[in-house]
This record gives sequence, structure tokens and C-alpha cells, in this order.
Amino acid sequence: MLLFICLATGCSLVPGRRAKQVQKGRAAWYCNEYHGRPTASGEIYNQNGMTAAHRTLPFDTIVVVKNLRNGKTVKVRINDRGPFTGGRIIDLSRGAARKLGMIADGVVPVRLEVIKWGNRR
Repeated sequence: MLLFICLATGCSLVPGRRAKQVQKGRAAWYCNEYHGRPTASGEIYNQNGMTAAHRTLPFDTIVVVKNLRNGKTVKVRINDRGPFTGGRIIDLSRGAARKLGMIADGVVPVRLEVIKWGNRR
């Protein structure tokens, strides 16, 4: 029964470790108007950085985001909350969006995988 609960909730059977988390959905990138403003984590947003906003992942979590249209990937750190519109699962900094080749598209289908869990809420 414990195994079933862990599989259903995504927990890990190894003490002190979390299971990998993979999500698929849509991603967009932040407008330039947020550059220099504080993020939800208190950090100042740098549009050229490799950061992102996610609704629930802890701050400082590292995720690999893959653009499902062109196969490009980027590693980003969660430092903000959002997105709060239109079925998106992550909002990326302009720098991360550039590496994914999605600046012109604006919104693209993505796959994200947690590779290192943060511990700040």
C-alpha cells in the first residue's frame, strides 16, 4: 500500500530524496518591463538570466526545459511565481527563451524535468 501511495503522489522511497518530476505544457517568456523588479523570491529579475516562474515548485529548484517544437533545451532556476494565465506551466526569462529559440513564437509546448530540488517556498 505504501508503494502505491508513493507512486500516486510522486514521493520517493529513499529517505531525504524527492522523486523526479516531469511536466508537459506550454511556456511563455517574461516581458522586458519586469527587468529590474523584485521577483516573488525577493531576487531582482534579470531578463538575461536563466530563471523562471512556476506556480508550485520551491524557489531555487533547477529544471531542464525542452522546447518540443525544436528540441532545444535550457537549464533554469525557479525564482518567481506564475504563470497565472492561459494554461501555461512555466514563464521563462528572456535569456532562457532565447536559448530555447522561442522569442518569436512567444508561447511553445515544453517538457520540464526537475533535476535539483530547492528548499525555499
